[in-house]
Amino acid sequence: MAFPLPTLVNVTNTLKGNFDGIVIVSHSIELVRKHSQLCKIYENLVEYSAENKSINTASAHFILLPFDSFPIRRLIYSNVGSIDEDFDDVRKYKTAAINGIDMAISSGMKNVVLITLSDGTFQQANLVSAFGALHCTYVPLTVRERNFKHQISLESLNVFVDEKENSNLDKILKAFLISLTVCRDVGDSDPIRMTPLKVGKYMQDLFDEKSSVKIKNITDLNIIERDYPLMFAVNRSANDVPEHRPCLIKLEYQSSPDNEDVETIMLVGKGVTIDTGGINLKIGTAMNGMSRDKYGSAVVAGFFAALNILKPKNIRVIANMPMVRNSIGSNGYTCDEIIKSRSGKYIRIMNTDAEGRISMLDSLTELLEISAKYKNPHLYTLATLTGHEVLAHGEYAAMMDNGPALKHGTSNEILKTGEIYGQPLVIDRLQPEDFQFNFPECKEADLRQGNTLASVVTLRGHQAPGAFLIQGSGLMNHQNKSERPVKFTHIDMGSCMGDFPNVSYPNPLVTLIAHYILPRI
Repeated sequence: MAFPLPTLVNVTNTLKGNFDGIVIVSHSIELVRKHSQLCKIYENLVEYSAENKSINTASAHFILLPFDSFPIRRLIYSNVGSIDEDFDDVRKYKTAAINGIDMAISSGMKNVVLITLSDGTFQQANLVSAFGALHCTYVPLTVRERNFKHQISLESLNVFVDEKENSNLDKILKAFLISLTVCRDVGDSDPIRMTPLKVGKYMQDLFDEKSSVKIKNITDLNIIERDYPLMFAVNRSANDVPEHRPCLIKLEYQSSPDNEDVETIMLVGKGVTIDTGGINLKIGTAMNGMSRDKYGSAVVAGFFAALNILKPKNIRVIANMPMVRNSIGSNGYTCDEIIKSRSGKYIRIMNTDAEGRISMLDSLTELLEISAKYKNPHLYTLATLTGHEVLAHGEYAAMMDNGPALKHGTSNEILKTGEIYGQPLVIDRLQPEDFQFNFPECKEADLRQGNTLASVVTLRGHQAPGAFLIQGSGLMNHQNKSERPVKFTHIDMGSCMGDFPNVSYPNPLVTLIAHYILPRI
């Protein structure tokens, strides 16, 4: 694996050191005046602002300090803009940090101190600002493996904190650096560097025998065909190329092996390494960027990387990453096929370009089976599933609960966490029509996979797949009225990771780590 990473992240409470530049992120230069170590440069900023009023707006400014005023001469002041408008949020700090660090990199700085000054309006401004800075320092996996040293943007990012601030911040930042990198490595890499089998190899290298995460890769085609028949069907065309064969990655983290009362969450991440659409082929430019159709699994991978480093207490996490390639070929699965799923449901295939929901379904069924061993589990699917979700919500992931999850209210809590940590999501309610949509049109099948149209021209085009996962997995037997209700939340990520081929924003990874891991360390 191409670790160690090219950029180191540290926490510092002093400006004395081998630093060659400072990036200040703030909404007001008045906070510089009040800062014990920065107050010396306040007059320099006042003098600069007299000549350039734009420093008081959302913009980044390079200022060369006099030799005798401060030990570090190169200063970048990046203003976040307003923070008191009704719809201002903490992401303005991330944007300002990106602007500031980009300017620092372009000016040749290598060891930068990032100082975030806020008035407390946004409690995680410092951390969110650091996330923005880390975004700028990511070097793609394939570039790191070529050993192109000149591609390294920063040698170190040094996040300034007051001595009274969270003593865990150094460990948290290092964990996020690894976690976000793992997510981007899996999610952003091209479909040859990250074939299903190569994702499995990457994950095995990441979690060796000394790690806190157990890993098992299933690559035997006979086992996959028997136990995960829908996953097998999606990959059927690609099986003719040995390098493109599927891989089911099974992960488990357990903080307290002897305690059955710990919270259990169970994740399935969509892992389509390239989506051609299959026999229902994507045409024109519609296939471009579909190597990121594995981003649900990428988020799962990053989440486990954080678990491995931070080692939270009182939580058990079990996950499946069904890695497949939806190719087109003579052996590809087709519309009109009826396939028996792991749950025993017969599924009529309507559109081979709706492969995501069926590639995950058998894994979800398996986790539902396993969940019977644990108290109060919560199942999740994470997927870049539909274009309809993108039309409806842009770059915001949508959460859809079944009855028990809705009653419990976890999604509302995750929503609040996302707002605090700069990765807001939205909540969509499943309705009766979403379940009716998946009813079969004939007696041959128990469910239909979808319809013959693209989701973007289908009413409630991203809610019906969430209902399908409930219907096809057996979760209909675990409603609120059941003897064993089971919570389930489907997260359609849409394009919340940003535009291809730009460096992605691991979303909603930060929110999930903040919600499930940080409170337990």
